[in-house]
Amino acid sequence: MRLSLEEIPGEVRKRAKLLLLDAVGAAFASTRFDFARKALAALGAMGDGKSTVIGMSAALGLRDAALLNGILTHGLDYDDTYLPGSVHLTASCMPAVLAMAEQRASSGREALVACVVGLETGARLGLAGRGGFLRSGFQATGLLGTFSAALIAGRLLGLGLAQLEMAQGLALSLASGNMQPVLEGVWAKRLHPGWAASSGITAAFLASEGYTGPAQTYEGRFGLFPSFVRERPAASDLLAVTRELGVRWSFPEASIKLFPACHQSHAAMNAALWLHRVETFGVDDIATIHALVPEVAVPLICEPAAAKRRPGSSYAAQFSLPYALACCLARGRFGLAELEDGSYTDAGLLELADKVTYAVDPNATFPKSRSGEVVLRMKNGSSISRREEIWPEQAASQDEVVEKFTRNADLVIASDRAKRIREMILNLDEVPDIRALVEQLA
Repeated sequence: MRLSLEEIPGEVRKRAKLLLLDAVGAAFASTRFDFARKALAALGAMGDGKSTVIGMSAALGLRDAALLNGILTHGLDYDDTYLPGSVHLTASCMPAVLAMAEQRASSGREALVACVVGLETGARLGLAGRGGFLRSGFQATGLLGTFSAALIAGRLLGLGLAQLEMAQGLALSLASGNMQPVLEGVWAKRLHPGWAASSGITAAFLASEGYTGPAQTYEGRFGLFPSFVRERPAASDLLAVTRELGVRWSFPEASIKLFPACHQSHAAMNAALWLHRVETFGVDDIATIHALVPEVAVPLICEPAAAKRRPGSSYAAQFSLPYALACCLARGRFGLAELEDGSYTDAGLLELADKVTYAVDPNATFPKSRSGEVVLRMKNGSSISRREEIWPEQAASQDEVVEKFTRNADLVIASDRAKRIREMILNLDEVPDIRALVEQLA
């Protein structure tokens, strides 16, 4: 793979660094939660190693460290999302880069190029799927992250083109990620991007030793798209994988989340926050709250309705539109504090969540944009509403990303250390040995 850092436009490199910074911050924030401690205990029981885990004292084997760092990055659903493909890109790419670059003592330049390769691969595969993975019951993050991680690991191993192709074929046998955990509000989905990173690394190492895999990875009879886009496989756009490759970059359109919740809720949450900020009303004045959402959002954040109105865990709270709207309207925020037990069991918030109904938005433009409309009908008979759309090109600014990282990192590490990490990531191409950064993350 001959891509050099100089061939990657400056703005593309800058966006990749911001995505890495955001992912590291999300991982730090996750270390405070029970799922992180249980995952570390389980993986540590299988043996230790030399690879770094973000924000935790233990070191694990190469693949287990990548797995746990992926769990941490995606654990709060606070990581970036590439909207056209419904895929969390960096949650697989960062753990793969970190584990491989640490093991290989790679430079920051090498790590950054490998990361860009992985991010762009995931975005283009997601774009080609046209939302079909999710409609078929699969999380694109877990599936596509495996192919991204295989190229990242292969790049840092110095594999040739034939070996990289073989690594992609092997990734097809290792890719997974089902959406059933979301319906039940359980932890398993948090595994997906880390498992993808670990599996991609496995594929690359197997390919490096001549272990063979299929050549028709994407388009074969049982390839990625025919197998995982079951509903309408013919609707997949395989040409999107290579169309204007190296000329037009897709991954910089990934949206960096400003709420730790499912991205399908964000437009409606923005509408509710606008109503809280601009309109004058008390929550006791509200008779009903009606939301219009894209059809794809319904099984994620709206149904089953009774369970969504009573989230039984922090994870269920992240995928509950009624709870999210209640927080935005009553508190004017939805942050990590809203994932605490005392918040999602708050009687006042649950009473407000009971007032939420929804309908499919006939004017939704997903996956071109995320839309959400909130209509409040008051007890006095009046109503107020707000509609919001989030477009991929509306990227969070560097200041917003840095502020979010700092807020997350400061939860668990000293501010001077957080500042060092921030500066090293934002200047990653100038770091001679990635281990200097990794030392700060441990």
